[in-house]
Amino acid sequence: MAGIFSQQTLEQIRAASDIVEVIGSYLPLKRAGANFLALCPFHKEKTPSFNVHPQKQIFHCFGCHKGGDVFTFVKEYENIDFPEAVRRLADRAKIALVYERGGGGDQQVRHLKESLLQIHEQITQRWQGALSTEASGQIARDYLEKRGVSAEAIKLFRLGFAPDLWDDTVNWSRSKGHDLGLVEKAGLILRKEGSDSYYDRFRGRLMFPICDEQGRVIAFSGRILSGDEKTAKYVNSPETPIFTKSKVFFGLDKSKRAVLDAGYAIVCEGQLDLIACFMSGVQNIVAPQGTALTAEHARILKRYVEEVVLCFDSDEAGQNAAVRSLDSLLASGLAVRVAVVPATHDPDSFIKEFGGAAFRELIEKAEGYFDYYLSRLCATNGVTTDKGRTAILRGMAEAVRKTGNQVLTDTYAQKTALRLGVSSDAVRAEFRKLSKFSPRPVEEASDSTAAAADQDNEAPAPSAHESWLLKLLLGHEDIVGWAADHLETAWIQHPVVKQIVLLRMDAHQNQHWTTLAAFMSECEMPAMQSFITEATAQVRPLPNPAQQLADVALRLRNRFIDAQLTALLQSASQPEISEEERLELLRKQQELRLLKRQPLSAKGEA
Repeated sequence: MAGIFSQQTLEQIRAASDIVEVIGSYLPLKRAGANFLALCPFHKEKTPSFNVHPQKQIFHCFGCHKGGDVFTFVKEYENIDFPEAVRRLADRAKIALVYERGGGGDQQVRHLKESLLQIHEQITQRWQGALSTEASGQIARDYLEKRGVSAEAIKLFRLGFAPDLWDDTVNWSRSKGHDLGLVEKAGLILRKEGSDSYYDRFRGRLMFPICDEQGRVIAFSGRILSGDEKTAKYVNSPETPIFTKSKVFFGLDKSKRAVLDAGYAIVCEGQLDLIACFMSGVQNIVAPQGTALTAEHARILKRYVEEVVLCFDSDEAGQNAAVRSLDSLLASGLAVRVAVVPATHDPDSFIKEFGGAAFRELIEKAEGYFDYYLSRLCATNGVTTDKGRTAILRGMAEAVRKTGNQVLTDTYAQKTALRLGVSSDAVRAEFRKLSKFSPRPVEEASDSTAAAADQDNEAPAPSAHESWLLKLLLGHEDIVGWAADHLETAWIQHPVVKQIVLLRMDAHQNQHWTTLAAFMSECEMPAMQSFITEATAQVRPLPNPAQQLADVALRLRNRFIDAQLTALLQSASQPEISEEERLELLRKQQELRLLKRQPLSAKGEA
């Protein structure tokens, strides 16, 4: 799990990241004796079952059984990978990351990205100041007031104003000591052709900072406020080492928790639409940045939810964008609904006129994509003409074919037939004829990985004796040596428990057991971390743990022997075996019965 980071660095970050302080920055924790309680953020509950243990530096929920250390919590809560969780905790603790040799990537690339992030943060502050206090920013302030954007929204989304000058950012960069070539790489200025001089990319525009999922500014979108009609309405940052437009959603850094809580994501088109929705209380919303919805966007959404509601403008361009989004969303395995804002409105103007509650109702009533698409095809093609009917059949056949779902295909064959006033058998026949290929299931990205994760998260519970074994070995270092000498891991039936016990004995024998939280870094599977935290979350002291371990080990051994005896008995009852083989099986049964009557002995002893 440590991957590219040195173990020393991980331990330093863990020591500087008290789990109560970190989790307390996300959730309201209440003290309960020596520990802390909260409502679990990973499943819905009314009674707190989420426990945080400061002494052991772990958390565990007795409702959904999710558990882990401080890295696990940030990873799961923020829905990010382990390396990113490490980086965020390192940033929080102001600790410089140290990578294993060859694992951290090119140092120059990392330094470049850090420099670009710093420049973006500084220019964001510069443009915020220009919007709030400078006379030149009055045009932007007037525009925002006209659009009904509140001061709270301006502050939350860090809106700014780029002065209408050719060299404002160039001069600002020089005053900050930034190399102009680096500022050009950031996409903020452009080099004049055939010279060494530069000019500003963004001039006289309302500036929307674009953030990554961590909330760091990585790009900008600038809206023109005055000028001729030939000027582009929006100018966006070019792609840079820190910004790839097909992989970024505007607003996701602020909305991701609401997206997870709602169970679906609303996708809109523009920044002002998103801001209006967010500030009205509809916060599970994102917007693609400077491009149509891509396969990368769909994969990002798939990490958070299983369903997407498209809510684009009601004009032809907006509805066409909704249609074009289907392929990417289906390929990622996302369910799709479409909310149609009444004509002449976009989400922003609809909320201004009817309010956030009305918009939420519009979203909740959004129909399934194929119902929406069938209605759109019927509205744009004449259902009473041969040409129109053919277009509707072709459009629906192609759309449902992409799903690879025979039940859905048959459902929409019937619905299409009903709309056209023909028999469903005729439509089914046309669907088959118009489809160039036989329907096949859409392959979901990382399907095998997702299946493995599901299996891991839903691992069956260990037996009572295996649970007690974990409690004893994880809570009492002084008895692990006895277990290493007397306990055969073959006696443990649960595969996850067996892995944990093997790692625990290895940590003891190689003398690298330090803390429970550090041990969990070696346990990559969520099921392993869940079993560990569940076994150690109880603070009740165990009387005479050495004797309890001996009893548990004996019971595990005897259960193992009983299973072997049953297998031998079944083999001996087979009619095709020889008498000699039968006698050998009976001899083995007798040996096992004698062994079962004996006390436990150390490995290798007779």
